[in-house]
Amino acid sequence: MSEKKHIHFIGIGGIGMSGLARLYLHEGYAVSGSDRAPSAITTALQEEGVVFFDTQVKENITDDIDMVVYTEAMPKDHEELVAAKEREIRTISYFEALGEAVNPYHLIAVTGTHGKTTTTAMLIDVFEEAGLDPTAIVGSLRSKTGSNFRAGKSKYAIVEACEYRRDFLTLEPDVLVITNLEHEHVDYYKNLADVQRAFRELAEKVPEDGVIIANTKDPNVKPVLEGLSCTIVDYTQYIDPFLTLSQPGIHNQMNAAAALAGALFVGVSKDEGKRALEQFAGTWRRFEYKGEVNGAKIYDDYGHHPTEVSATIQGARELYPERAVTVVFQPHMYSRLQELFEDFVSALQKADRVLVVPVYDARADGGSEVSSEKLAHEVGEKAYYASSFDEAVSMLQDSLSEKDVVLVMGAGDVTKVTEKLI
Repeated sequence: MSEKKHIHFIGIGGIGMSGLARLYLHEGYAVSGSDRAPSAITTALQEEGVVFFDTQVKENITDDIDMVVYTEAMPKDHEELVAAKEREIRTISYFEALGEAVNPYHLIAVTGTHGKTTTTAMLIDVFEEAGLDPTAIVGSLRSKTGSNFRAGKSKYAIVEACEYRRDFLTLEPDVLVITNLEHEHVDYYKNLADVQRAFRELAEKVPEDGVIIANTKDPNVKPVLEGLSCTIVDYTQYIDPFLTLSQPGIHNQMNAAAALAGALFVGVSKDEGKRALEQFAGTWRRFEYKGEVNGAKIYDDYGHHPTEVSATIQGARELYPERAVTVVFQPHMYSRLQELFEDFVSALQKADRVLVVPVYDARADGGSEVSSEKLAHEVGEKAYYASSFDEAVSMLQDSLSEKDVVLVMGAGDVTKVTEKLI
């Protein structure tokens, strides 16, 4: 891609797109991008040298643009996308562009149904501690730097690899970390076997002298690993119950073990790895502490799958055994809520109190038989339906005390509840 000079991103404010834009900026390209509205991310990008447009119109596409990158959520008749094709400018998706950018590196890719963001960020910290100076993109903002990108000068790149729509198949990893595997993205994958086939395709891309880091005891992962010629390492052998993490829960001990196993394979010492993990500060919206209200501890979390909800509740109980756990939960997509409804009920019943707010219908798959109101009803007497964020905040404000911990959870815009509370 050395002949490319100017790259334009449609939807540059997204967490993945902004990280990739920063990578291209780091590599010396001129970068521009558009989004529907300014944000903290787009403001930061402008300060770093990106030309930003807060409207998405065809005039943003100029003749000096060599390549346009778009998200898969972008409609085919999007004004900028149409203009780029009319001008015969090369247009590729985010994951196609990501693959082209990072595959030339010695690539460490982190994937899995849960924990990939945290594990990716942990790996970056470990590589930094060891002086390996990686280039990295993570699907959140690292608390340590406030960024989703790290500019490195070594041969190593670390990226988070999303399985949605088999997008991660654009990557050619030398080291592949699989945190775990469940049926997720139910609007795309038919069943667990379908998910396993996608992971298998990615696993087969790892060269013979590469390695796959996984929980080999996990029955969902075993079919992905059978008969592969590369080295396979079981990360569970690196779980250290005496490792002191700032993030509670056995799931984070598993994430740390996976990160440590991946780092050890490229020559990082165990002492360096553990030191970095104990200093790991977390990432944006992954059990992120936001402050207090009437003495109650408030946390913001991205969890949107029953396994994640359950693990985060358990982690909060470990950290605050004497406090009651309140969950404010926003289901993410009707299709996921319907497919995993009973699992959501079981997970939320582990909290002491639950407020369910309306579904965030990210991909407009409404018309489902289920709803947030029905979910609250099925969870039982300790659950309540709040028809708006303001109503949820009002229900909380007068009832919280130093005996409570609140988890605001979901992959949509439920973080606004946290902002209104604090």
